[in-house]
Amino acid sequence: MQAQILPSRAALVDRIALQFEYGQNLIVLLGTSGLGKSYMLETFITDKYNSFNKAFVQVSASVNDISLMSDILEQSFNSPLIDHDLSLSENFYQLLEQQPCEACLWVLDNARHLTEELLQELELLAKNSPITLYIMLASQSKLAINNAVEIYLEPLSSRESKQLMSWYFPNLPYDEDPVFSTFLNEAKGNPSLLLSWQPTEHVADIVKKDKVSWRIHLISLLIIIMLLIIGLLYKNDMTQWWQTYYQNPPNQAIETAIPTSKVRAIANVDTKVEAANLNTEKAKVSLEQVSAKSLDDVELHKNDVPAIVQSLTRQAQHSANSTQNQILAQNENTFDSMESPVKLEQKAIQPETSNNVSDNAWYLAQPHNNTTVQLLAVTQEKITREFISQHNLSDRAKVYQTKRNNKVWWVVTVGSYASLNDAKSALSALPGVLRKNKPFYKKISKIKQEIALLDR
Repeated sequence: MQAQILPSRAALVDRIALQFEYGQNLIVLLGTSGLGKSYMLETFITDKYNSFNKAFVQVSASVNDISLMSDILEQSFNSPLIDHDLSLSENFYQLLEQQPCEACLWVLDNARHLTEELLQELELLAKNSPITLYIMLASQSKLAINNAVEIYLEPLSSRESKQLMSWYFPNLPYDEDPVFSTFLNEAKGNPSLLLSWQPTEHVADIVKKDKVSWRIHLISLLIIIMLLIIGLLYKNDMTQWWQTYYQNPPNQAIETAIPTSKVRAIANVDTKVEAANLNTEKAKVSLEQVSAKSLDDVELHKNDVPAIVQSLTRQAQHSANSTQNQILAQNENTFDSMESPVKLEQKAIQPETSNNVSDNAWYLAQPHNNTTVQLLAVTQEKITREFISQHNLSDRAKVYQTKRNNKVWWVVTVGSYASLNDAKSALSALPGVLRKNKPFYKKISKIKQEIALLDR
């Protein structure tokens, strides 16, 4: 049994005792499950009427009237002889004649399991007992008793709810904490529900993953990237070979000799020129001599054919070399144009690295009992930076990194205050735009615990 009692419950104990002193010998305490009726009965029977003969009985559905009567009388008298054929009131009167006793206090918990016969016996004894007999019952619903004072047990107020929890949980969150405030509202002053609070319930369970798995995935990714690069390079080499071997234009045939018709035409032209230049003295030369001389000139021109062929061959080689150089230049451009997508793809495959910067070290250096004001908690660092820039908090705000539900969270806070009053003053001084997000207070010790989740 707890050593402390709440003010409202202590006042109710005094009120019950006052009702007994006013002449009400039968009192029924009513209340729903979990409001602390059993604790009230234990407190009452322990603190009040120390000179009385006291009997405290826990009633259950499996207990019959005979065993219940025996428990009550055995706690009120010394080694009583109980006749099971008699009722509770008859046994009580008979025992009073055998061994007179002082005043009695009977307290029965879970009285809703009592039968109507036993309830009538208790009502009869409370009314007609020759000695002082106080009977107190506790039940979740009304009982079939007419002459009894019914006292209703009310739920705890918000202040007493927090006071009760502080006796069992020394490190409770602030009232502004959304999780804690929601828990208080849903408990509705029920002590049984309030004492079921678990501080670690709202902390995400961190599952430590096997470090070998990500290494295997990384190695597999690197192998795939390497195979892609090799495949692309091999494709480029095959393309270049195909273009060089199959797509080059066929070599043009180079004439290495002059046709006979061209030679005869040249010989005829030269003959005519020579004949025009002859002076009149040679006009009388016979036709046979002119023909012979023409044949000699033709032979001379035939001797010049190799020089002409060599000149033509040089021009053809020069043209072929220039054509081949152009083809090689085109191949190199094609290789470069095909290589650039490969480089771009390699750059695209390379993972981007982000410079995640947080102020975790700053929080770890702060005093353990200090308090800060939390403004924002998101899973994207970009949103955190935009929030700080939008509200001009770069000189005041601090950001720490934690993990919840296997996700990295970024939390923005302002200040580090030695007392809660300083933190409240700082929160009230924030602009209205920031206060719309319902900022709340958080202890530095709590933040250090959340930062430690990153290493798990």
